Amino acid sequence: MQSKIRVLIAKAGLDGHDRGAKVIAAALRDAGMEVIYTGLRQTPEMIVEAALQEDVDVIGISILSGAHMTILPKIKTLMNEKGLSDVLLTGGGIIPEEDIIKLREMGVGELFTPGAPTTEIAEYIKKWRSENPRL
Repeated sequence: MQSKIRVLIAKAGLDGHDRGAKVIAAALRDAGMEVIYTGLRQTPEMIVEAALQEDVDVIGISILSGAHMTILPKIKTLMNEKGLSDVLLTGGGIIPEEDIIKLREMGVGELFTPGAPTTEIAEYIKKWRSENPRL
């Protein structure tokens, strides 16, 4: 039997709006996942360090500031440097479709835009975990 999926939810950068992140955190808990919410104004380094400390399966980034093309690649690079290449980096926010395509090519998982059903996000994470079990 697999253990509960552990998800770290973080607000990266100077974005001070965290209502969506809290809604997603609650929805993932309701879907049976263990969720760690790091709060506002996290740097990529802080996020990756928290992911290491908490031994998470998934890092979910909420970003509305427009800095997604800087912050998400930085987090992905740090994850690879710290041996977290088996952890899913996903997230959502206000991200144009062309940037979503570029980020996916860099190894970032699915990115959800405003209005995405929380059930869709939970199912994506569950499906990813079933296809990528951790030892």
